[in-house]
Amino acid sequence: MKRFSICILIVGLMGGIGWVFAQRYQRYNRRDNRRGVPTWEIDKEFAADVFTFVRIRYSSGYGYGRRGRGRWATDYPDSDLNFSYRLQQLTSMQVDPRGKVIELTDLELLDYPFIYIVEPGDLMFSEAEVQILREYLLNGGFLMVDDFWGEEEWWNFHYEIKRVFPDREPVELKLDHPIFHCVFDLKEKPQIPSINHALSGRAAGITWEREDARIPHYKALYDDKGRMMAIICHNTDLGDGWEREGENEWYFHEFSEKKAYPLGINIIFYAMTH
Repeated sequence: MKRFSICILIVGLMGGIGWVFAQRYQRYNRRDNRRGVPTWEIDKEFAADVFTFVRIRYSSGYGYGRRGRGRWATDYPDSDLNFSYRLQQLTSMQVDPRGKVIELTDLELLDYPFIYIVEPGDLMFSEAEVQILREYLLNGGFLMVDDFWGEEEWWNFHYEIKRVFPDREPVELKLDHPIFHCVFDLKEKPQIPSINHALSGRAAGITWEREDARIPHYKALYDDKGRMMAIICHNTDLGDGWEREGENEWYFHEFSEKKAYPLGINIIFYAMTH
């Protein structure tokens, strides 16, 4: 697996990045395959060493195949493009502006140290994927799981991840864990709702999307040496905070700027340096 040695330099501090972290309103037409997100050039000499945001395409239990717009494609491509842009803009990391979508069974999986799975509430791994994901994570890969809500979706994902690691249990991260403080100092474990839920619950201060999802959970899987192999973001939706940043000024300032991007950058920094 490709290994990275990186130093992330943030151009501003959490309390004063507004001049850099300005809201980027999304204006694009149907022919704009970058959805209005600025692009940039990669140094050709180091093209194989840039950070690439890799989304995993999977099968799910409600009849959604891999090729269609199943749950694996939630928030795609805007969240991936926006987050890659913010990584390139706010850090010293060299980032692929395009990102990538692959399956766990693709041979190129081993070229990438970070993968992202979204909405795993009805995810179903094949036997081959179970074995490949186990080997990928034990050999140094990192998985981020995001955007699923409530007990039913949790137990479906729990069942699938226990197929991958029958002898390991996801561990709840405490607020004092470095992943919440290593770049941006977060004062809480944030709950980030989708933009529609945020707007409908704004007056009452409701940020959860279901009654059985009031508390956000961030859980980790560790290898035998104590290295975090995966972070599981449950009852929260970082991807919508990335995707919808340009659609509503209040949502951008309250969730994208304060929570979704800072935590996302923290996760990448922690994963790539541990």
